[in-house]
Amino acid sequence: MERETARSETTGSTTDGGDGSDASWLDRPEVAVARRRTLRVLLVAQVLGSLGIGAAPSIGVLLAQEVTRSEAWAGIARASVTIGAALLALPLGMLAARHGRRRALTLAWGAAAVGAALLVVAAATTSVLVMVVGMMALGAGSAAGLQSRFAATDLAVPAHRARSLSLVVWVGTLGAVLGPNLGIPGKAVETRLGLPALSGAFVIGAVLLTVTAATVWFRMRPDPLEVAAEHRATAPATGPAPSPVNLRRALGEIRQVPDARFALAALVLAHVAMVSVMTMTPVSLAMHGHSITIVGITISVHVLGMYAFAPLVGSAADRFGRMPVILAGQGVLALSALLNVAAPSSAGVVVVGLFLLGLGWSIVTVPASTMLSQSVPAASRPLVQGAGDSAMNAAAAVGAIGSGAIMVALGFAWLAGISGALVAPVLWLAVRRSRAARRPSGTGSGPVALRRRAA
Repeated sequence: MERETARSETTGSTTDGGDGSDASWLDRPEVAVARRRTLRVLLVAQVLGSLGIGAAPSIGVLLAQEVTRSEAWAGIARASVTIGAALLALPLGMLAARHGRRRALTLAWGAAAVGAALLVVAAATTSVLVMVVGMMALGAGSAAGLQSRFAATDLAVPAHRARSLSLVVWVGTLGAVLGPNLGIPGKAVETRLGLPALSGAFVIGAVLLTVTAATVWFRMRPDPLEVAAEHRATAPATGPAPSPVNLRRALGEIRQVPDARFALAALVLAHVAMVSVMTMTPVSLAMHGHSITIVGITISVHVLGMYAFAPLVGSAADRFGRMPVILAGQGVLALSALLNVAAPSSAGVVVVGLFLLGLGWSIVTVPASTMLSQSVPAASRPLVQGAGDSAMNAAAAVGAIGSGAIMVALGFAWLAGISGALVAPVLWLAVRRSRAARRPSGTGSGPVALRRRAA
């Protein structure tokens, strides 16, 4: 079934992802110009923004330990970035659906800039409340980065959706790899401005995130969702007129479409596994006597795995189908868990394990995000995308909070093993989906089936 979907996408753009409208407008010159301009802005913003929030997984975790002086509060502070992303993802999707990507992304990157500034205040005042609020606001940057990957598909032709999405993921490599090491230039900022330790990285982050918000606001013109809505409104309809979109309908799309349900499960579980292990890795390495330099390198290598190979993953998903690539990602996640379970005190093994964890996350996230987006009608996508990102981050926040308790009670190896076991539900759902696709039934001509084929 997934191979059929992939092949149908490469034969042309006769539909617009399941809403029954003619998508020949995607080939118009003015749309092509808007598509290229949108992608350029997203690429620049993703580099700057990912660099601005990149200190959170390493410097932010250590700052949380320093400010809170409590493992319980430190766990909450560490999870606050993910909680903030979870709380903001759906409202950003709703804002994008109503007012376009430009406003939604500008607001998110701007909120992240405020969050970085609050972390500087938290370091100076040792205020736990300011620390938590700042980390939550910084999570808006994570939500913006996730929404940006979907924004890249708003004007993409169906045959290249996964590739367009993966390019935005990929360009975040530079910022995300260098971000965890902002503590080095941050020390110079601290010395020059007389700031407390671990705060300089977030001064740099606040500046970068402000520039990111300004870039999106002034350069993302025309708005890609507005272009798409305008052309869909004037395109000749090839099916029944779509009903008005609201949150209830968007969530219903996820429940009713098997591909959307599976894609969401794969996204959520891969994100939980990745965030849970990544969150506690700096703490585990520090407990085993490794330096902050080793911590920074480990997180950088992990982030490299998350982003660097995204274009190859996107091309593979467009060529071979979403499902085979998602299943390959489950294997990489399982291998990562085995390494971290085998030698949790070895910096070399943990570096490899964290690299594979990031790579497995990428191999799952790129095709699953594309599958989720393309499996629902175009008008529902911003809300479905926001709901998916919100679910990902909400589940990961629970994992991040629980990861500290698991490591304290059982150790890092157990945490890695439990996270690795999350591949089992995805494999079980894949088997069920495959059996359902082969099972003869009378539903092959229903609206859900038609929507799946159109995607």
